[in-house]
Parts: sequence; structure tokens; C-alpha cells
Amino acid sequence: MAPPTRSRVDLVLIALSSPLLLGVYKEGVLIESIESQDKTSEALPSLFQKIMDSYHIDRIFFARGPGSFMSIKLVYIFLKTLQITKNIKLFGCDGFTFNQNRPIKAMGNLYFVKENGKIVTKKLRPDEEGRFELPGRLDQIRCSEEISPLYLLPAVKV
Repeated sequence: MAPPTRSRVDLVLIALSSPLLLGVYKEGVLIESIESQDKTSEALPSLFQKIMDSYHIDRIFFARGPGSFMSIKLVYIFLKTLQITKNIKLFGCDGFTFNQNRPIKAMGNLYFVKENGKIVTKKLRPDEEGRFELPGRLDQIRCSEEISPLYLLPAVKV
């Protein structure tokens, strides 16, 4: 008897800050959401192993920055490896896609903000920071085939 066919799904991954968010989408609709407080390096392998045991992944949409430099780097290397080894299509989005265009923590009291299509850093209060959320439907987000990390580090003042 043949093993059961795994459902074909798409994923959305947001790992710019804690918690890490992973959404599973079937026919463009969110069917499962996973949240992890673990470090990105620990969360990615275990979460993806569970997902790949249950589903066949067609595409992954992910936040490529700005945010935690280490998370951005780890996510890119991890997903690029999956793209090469499993032939999964990747699509990158800027992080503002997932937090209603609110500020994203950079470091200290500096936050990334998007103004007139350009990402800059500004000093803000923590209560102005946006919370990341998985979209209910994939047609609610705009991503592209540009997947390179979006590293934006503010200048260090001495």
C-alpha cells in the first residue's frame, strides 16, 4: 500500500524578532500558525522537520529584513539550502509587510522605519514598535523573487 500523499502547502516565515512566526497556507489560506520563543538557530530545524514530515512545501515567503542581523543571516542560509536541496521556491518581503508598516527594533532606542519607500533609522519609544503578524491569506502580501538579506545596520557613533 502506497503512503498517503502529503498536502501541498506554502509557508510564511517571520524571524526578525521574538517570537518567530511560521504560517502554513493551503490554497492561499492560513491553516496553521506556529509561534516559537526559541532562538532562530534552534527553532528553524525542528519546526521545518515537523512541517516537512506532514506537508509538501511548494513556496516559502519570508521577511528578509530589517531586524535581527543574526536571524536574517540564519534564515537566508537555511532557506537557500532548502531551495537548492528540495527545489522550494523562495520569495522575499520586507518586514514592514508583516507589521502594518510600523517601526522595527534596530538596537537600543533606534528603530527601522519606512518613509517614502526608503528604510531609515530613527530614535523612538518602544511603544511605537509594531507587532509582527501572519496574514490570513497570501494575496494580502507583496513579495518578490529578491531574496537576498536586507541588512540595514545603523552607523555606530563613537
